[in-house]
Amino acid sequence: MKDRMNDLVNQLNQYADAYYRLDRPVVSDAEYDQLYRELVELEEAHPDLVLPNSPSHRVGGKLLDGFSKYQHEYPLYSLQDAFSFEELETFDRRIRKEFPNATYICELKIDGLSISLTYEAGQLVVGATRGDGSIGENITENLKRVQDIPLTLPEALDITVRGECYMPKVSFNRINQIRQEAGEVEFANPRNAAAGTLRQLDTRIVAKRGLATFLYQEASPTEADSQSHVLDKLTKLGFVTNQDYHLAETIQDVWDFIQDLASRRETLPYDIDGVVIKVNNLAIQDELGFTIKAPRWAIAYKFPAEEKEAEILSVDWTVGRTGVVTPTANLTPVQLAGTTVSRATLHNVDYIAEKDIRLHDTVIVYKAGDIIPAVLSVVQAKRDQQEPLIIPRECPSCGSELCHYEDEVALRCINPLCPAQLKSKLEHFSSRDAMNIAGLGSSIVEKLFSANLVHDVADIYRLSVEDLLTLEGFKEKSATKLYQAIQASKTHSAERLLFGLGIRHVGSKASKILLETFTSIPNLAKADLEEIATLEGIGAVIAQSVTSYFASEGAKVLVAELELLGVNLTYLGHSLATDALLSGMTIVLTGKLERLKRGEAKAKLERLGATVTGSVSKKTNLVVAGSDAGSKLTKAQELGIEVRDEAWLESL
Repeated sequence: MKDRMNDLVNQLNQYADAYYRLDRPVVSDAEYDQLYRELVELEEAHPDLVLPNSPSHRVGGKLLDGFSKYQHEYPLYSLQDAFSFEELETFDRRIRKEFPNATYICELKIDGLSISLTYEAGQLVVGATRGDGSIGENITENLKRVQDIPLTLPEALDITVRGECYMPKVSFNRINQIRQEAGEVEFANPRNAAAGTLRQLDTRIVAKRGLATFLYQEASPTEADSQSHVLDKLTKLGFVTNQDYHLAETIQDVWDFIQDLASRRETLPYDIDGVVIKVNNLAIQDELGFTIKAPRWAIAYKFPAEEKEAEILSVDWTVGRTGVVTPTANLTPVQLAGTTVSRATLHNVDYIAEKDIRLHDTVIVYKAGDIIPAVLSVVQAKRDQQEPLIIPRECPSCGSELCHYEDEVALRCINPLCPAQLKSKLEHFSSRDAMNIAGLGSSIVEKLFSANLVHDVADIYRLSVEDLLTLEGFKEKSATKLYQAIQASKTHSAERLLFGLGIRHVGSKASKILLETFTSIPNLAKADLEEIATLEGIGAVIAQSVTSYFASEGAKVLVAELELLGVNLTYLGHSLATDALLSGMTIVLTGKLERLKRGEAKAKLERLGATVTGSVSKKTNLVVAGSDAGSKLTKAQELGIEVRDEAWLESL
């Protein structure tokens, strides 16, 4: 019986692989169904013999309670976008400045959802969404219902792979036909349909929707030496890879491929929204590294967005937390990329003047990056007697005179007590990625301001239950709950507080990098510009912003107040022992490492107490140089900095 079940599983999986991955069916549907029914009957009679790679796991049968959070072992980065050949040329010049002979691989940018699959000993153990790149959602049970994702690999590997889960056009059309006949709301586009499907708590629905995948990255350390070899390896392991890729010697070659793809885009059986261009050589990728948000060795060219005509009915002016006053047009509704758009950004007053945008103009509207609706241009042929827009001279929130500096394109309110700015700062401070104070949203912030209970973020920690009970709609239970959430936020690791302070250019990832190195906000406040700028992923712009902020008297007072109020100012992500082998040392990795992946070496050094940065400076204590080390090694030698090799690194 066990042998028969094993034979059936192997046979059915081979048939499914031929059908879903290779698109070459080898048996009829009737024959497959007959064998499948036999397997299910045997599994029902002998549940103890069910194999982990049985195709019966592809069918639903589970109602999930929800999705748990999943911490990615290997972060998922976003990509820098490009919208023109000129931007691609800029990217190419930057690459060739360091690596003149670099070549590229061009891959289709599938319009779906990023997923991560982790296998242990060849068995699928976790399937997760991208989330914010560090933490996603565990959707393993749903991804098991995607027919072309292997449950078991042909080799007993420990491996994490990345890719895109999408809905083919044929599946999308079939589902919308069913929904139309049932009187249900149709999906706007295949991406929305795929997203909605992967969020289902009923796995039976997922199994019926006909999702598919393309895998493109080995996130865990790989033995491959190029991205094209990674794709070959993934294919051999049974994953579906998109073979419509192109190897390019020059950026002009890249552009020619993009133009060819654009001409046949509509004929593809799935939606794409651009082309991803990567340096093909993985050693060069390692050397180029990452910024805070994106790899330096890749860029995503986005196809021009869909454009529609709409009339500007009115313009709203809103004040952000940095004082910038932003104009937003209210429009006659139009359909763009599957959604109804009735508002679009006008960017700033300089943009309005440059485009000569007027009230009641007919304008071209598009979605910038396929996300944010924006006004592109005026349809001059449809202009009649439209009057110029009235540009405000006073802040719409506090009435203060607005400034328009020569070196800025934006109007700005410089009143530090402007209510709109203070409210936005408080909302940002309490947001999920900052101090994560549950229940302290925009409506509660508005009530706190109206009651004159808060004026800056420190005032949040002065609130009592009695204060909250004075607000409309608050009872003992709700006031106590919010008070407890505020008190609980005091214990968060300090990178959340740093992000919550709203320092210009300092996002959540930069905050973590800074606090990992300097360990506390007081230490960071004392750091000099060069110390901060040399950190990998930081650079001069963020360093200047941080040092300028902490040099101000207002920041010094605020940090002191927060400390007195019991807010934690220390990084709690890890605790490096002061007697760690490399404690206090700043180390730079350069060149190609033969036996260790760059990220793996960086992690090992950090566990030994070192700070690993991306550039060599007077603050650098040691450089570890692999083969083909370039300008960083030269600079280290010029500065007389000690240089070690990979063998030394391994000896630690």
